[in-house]
Amino acid sequence: MAREFQRGHKAKISDLTPGTDLYVGVQISGPGLTFDISCFGLDANEQLSDDRYFIFFNQPKSPEESIQLLGAQAGDTESFRVTLDRIPATIHKLSFTATIDGAGQMSQVGPGYIRIVAGGEEVVRYAFTGSEFTTERAVMLGDFYLKDVWRFAAVGQGFDGGLDALLKNFGGEVAEEAPAAPQQQTAAPSFAPPPQATAPAPSFGAPAAPQAPQVPQPAPSFGAPAAQAPAPTPQQQMHAAPTIAAPMPPMGGTVPPPAPAPAPYGQPGQPPQQPQFGQVPGQPVPAAPYGQQAPAPYGQQPPGMPQGVPQGVPQAGAGLQAALQPYKETATGQRWTPQNQQLMRVDLTMGGTPVLARQGSMVMYQGKVDFSYKGAGFAGRIVGNATGQEMQLMRCTGRGQVFLAEDGSHLHAIELQGDGICVSAESVLAFDESLQHEVRRIEGHGIPGGALFTMQFQGTGTVIVKTHGVPVVLPVTPTTFADCNAIVAWSSASQVIISSQVRLRRNAYPGHSGETVNLQFRGAPGNFIVVQPYEV
Repeated sequence: MAREFQRGHKAKISDLTPGTDLYVGVQISGPGLTFDISCFGLDANEQLSDDRYFIFFNQPKSPEESIQLLGAQAGDTESFRVTLDRIPATIHKLSFTATIDGAGQMSQVGPGYIRIVAGGEEVVRYAFTGSEFTTERAVMLGDFYLKDVWRFAAVGQGFDGGLDALLKNFGGEVAEEAPAAPQQQTAAPSFAPPPQATAPAPSFGAPAAPQAPQVPQPAPSFGAPAAQAPAPTPQQQMHAAPTIAAPMPPMGGTVPPPAPAPAPYGQPGQPPQQPQFGQVPGQPVPAAPYGQQAPAPYGQQPPGMPQGVPQGVPQAGAGLQAALQPYKETATGQRWTPQNQQLMRVDLTMGGTPVLARQGSMVMYQGKVDFSYKGAGFAGRIVGNATGQEMQLMRCTGRGQVFLAEDGSHLHAIELQGDGICVSAESVLAFDESLQHEVRRIEGHGIPGGALFTMQFQGTGTVIVKTHGVPVVLPVTPTTFADCNAIVAWSSASQVIISSQVRLRRNAYPGHSGETVNLQFRGAPGNFIVVQPYEV
């Protein structure tokens, strides 16, 4: 029996079927709507670096034919054949998408699905309805992605900008249509299996006839699903759609001069490079979280823009849309997406896990989202009152996107994969409810109350940490000390002790340095601390 997936569900292909020659069917329809259903073959950076792996009606197969467009059959609006063991090593993800050709929104579609069929038997189905969408005109329905082994994920993430926004998300652009394209309507390639009455080929089989059930095998060969009762589906109109061209030129059609190489820190002409919070010391700092280019701080030149052009002025032409383009919402298909340094977006439809956020941190939301008070319980209130690490939280559930911020603090998404991190409660903005969190005690003689306290997070999920300014990540060495009022976080495997040479109170006596309690960190290589340029 086929497994029913909800949005955000994931599974290994090997857990669904031992076969690797698979049929992927998409069914989507709506009154007066016409759809283009495509497959994007993406590289390790989730970019369409080779446009030969953009599979649609004008390009129905990849060079080695590991991805093939089959056409409408067996009740599906569009179908594909995917041979996983023939996909080249440069392709790490196959994203199956549906876009509306012309006017309309995804909220108008009826019940639809994306399904996987192996050997003529359906093994998984992700069903959706128009109520799950709003103004989107393009939707990523499901992904095959390579993480150790091939896996399948039900996505259901959309873009308001349609095919143009979808291509830009994958690193390409829509080229303008040629004037003499109408004659391609009858010549559009449409690869499809032979009719059901013909004999099946050795490795590729058309949908099996109902009176001839298929004999199950350990690793099923490719076979489309059995034909359903005669239910005529509206024939999709073939037309000359725009083709893809990469890379995308900037607005105005001119290529800006290359940006000068950054100067070393301390030399004139270039500001210091900002470290990425949460980066393990010794590793290169990524350009921006989640593989996206981070927007430049307000008032500074964005990367790639010619010198002398104000940030708020578009490179070519004027107009409201062009002026606001750099500040539009960023959608990456991930659960947590930074919109800028001070604003974080969480998509509650991804992962299916509620989010716990600091009360009052929501600045806006989209969709159907419920906010409720998250109490700490009697024991939690006692611990919070005793340690000062109590957090006033709200629980965010539903299907939509929530935007979080607080006091203009810099926000950093730290993804935990079974490891742990210690963070002061004052520096926590939000986190996935799947994470385990508890108060951790740091012993110290002579400290009021006998100890310092922090929050420890462990498990699999994301915690959003806020800082005053851009933090610095330092490796833990035997001589690593930090002011307890400036420390933000540290790896949970680090050993923390109270420095013996500190004073407990500022201005305790004339000539005192004014520094408070210092923490000394010890640990094996790979441990780190995070310090902000600000004392609480």
